[in-house]
Amino acid sequence: MNYNGAEGLEFGGGSASIDPSVRAKLPPGCRVVSTERHGVSFWANTGRIDTVLADGTPKAFFIKVVSKDVGKNMVQGEFESMKAIHAISPDFVSKPIAWGTYETVQDTHFFLCEFRDMMEDMPEPHKFTSCLADLHQNSKSPNGKFGFHVATYGGNLPQMNDWEDSWETFFAKSMRLALDLEIGAKGHDPEFDVLVPTIFNKVIPRLLRPLESEGRSVKPSLVHGDLWYANSGIDVDTNASLIFDACSFYGHNEYEFGQWMPVCNRFGAEYLSAYHTYVQISPPEEDYNGRLDLYKLRFNTHVSALFVENLTLREQMLGDMRDLVERYG
Repeated sequence: MNYNGAEGLEFGGGSASIDPSVRAKLPPGCRVVSTERHGVSFWANTGRIDTVLADGTPKAFFIKVVSKDVGKNMVQGEFESMKAIHAISPDFVSKPIAWGTYETVQDTHFFLCEFRDMMEDMPEPHKFTSCLADLHQNSKSPNGKFGFHVATYGGNLPQMNDWEDSWETFFAKSMRLALDLEIGAKGHDPEFDVLVPTIFNKVIPRLLRPLESEGRSVKPSLVHGDLWYANSGIDVDTNASLIFDACSFYGHNEYEFGQWMPVCNRFGAEYLSAYHTYVQISPPEEDYNGRLDLYKLRFNTHVSALFVENLTLREQMLGDMRDLVERYG
C-alpha cells in the first residue's frame, strides 16, 4: 500500500477532522459532520466525508489518500483522468473536485470527488456499454495523437503515456514498460529470450499495423484504462452506470476490452456484443480476437508486476505470450 498513515486524520470513529488542504477544496461555508472509512483499495486509504453545505443541504465527498512521490503522481493522474471523462460523460463518473497535498502530514496526498452511493451489482450490459461507447466516440485527443498529458497509474505502477502518432508505436512502448516493470518485479524467465522478441517483432506488427494500413486509421479515443468489473457500479439514487479509478489515455477503443478477457472478469461476451451494437469492430475484423488477446497480455503483464508474490500471474502472462506467438509469430 502507498500509504504511511495520517495520525489524527484517520477516517471513522465519529471524527470530523480533515486536513486544511482538503477543507479548502470543499464548498465555501460547509461544515464537516463526520468522516468514515469507505471502499477498499490495495494502494490507498479511502473514505467518505459528510458535510452540511452553507444552505443546510447535506453533501458527501469521497477521498483517497496516498503517500510519497508515487502517491502524488497517482492522485494527479486519477484526477486528470476523471476530469477528462467527466467533461465528455458527466453522468458516467463522480465529479472530480481536486487533488493536492496535506498541509499537516508530510508527503501525503489526496484525490477528492463527489460521493455517489453505489450498488455492487453488475450494470445492465446495454445501459453500461452505451455510456462507454459515447465516451469513446465523443472524446477527441487534443492533438490528434495517442497518449495523455500526465502520467497515469494502474495501481501504483506507471503507464506509458508519451504522445505518439501511431497506435502500433504507442502500444509497443506501453507493452515494453509493462514488461520491464514485470521483469523488475519477478526476474528474468528463460522463455522470454524467444517469446519477447517475437511479440515485439512479429505479433504486434501483425495485429496492429493493419489497423493503420491500406487507408485504415485508428481514432484516438479516451479510454478508462483499467476497466475491470470492480471499477464499475450502479448509482443507488439514479440507477445510472458508473465507472471510477480511471487511469486514462487516448488510445484504440478496443484496448479497453483487453481487461475483459481474463476469466476472472465479469464483463463477459454479452457486454462485448452490446457494445458493438453502438460501435462497429475496427477493420480488419478478422484480427479482432487476436487484438483483444494482445491487449489482454498488456493488462496481465501489468497485473503480474503489481502483485510480486503471486507467481500464478507470471505463468498466466507466459501462457498469453505462448498463445500469441503460436498463432501470429
